[in-house]
Amino acid sequence: MFVRIWKKKDSYYAAVVKSVRDGKKVRQETVCYLGVVEENQVPYLKAAYSKNKPKLLYEDGRIYDGRKK
Repeated sequence: MFVRIWKKKDSYYAAVVKSVRDGKKVRQETVCYLGVVEENQVPYLKAAYSKNKPKLLYEDGRIYDGRKK
């Protein structure tokens, strides 16, 4: 699954989409429509659904990589 973002006029829209094989063709199917999102939310949405999760850096310099300690 991945996040599809598109811009219409001055608004950004987002949806969670998955690829589905239909015979020899591959098509995308909408799993969840997220609606209008702010421009500054786009990178966070894409990172949340990416295969390789990015490491998050806290203000005090600690790194959060999603693993339990």
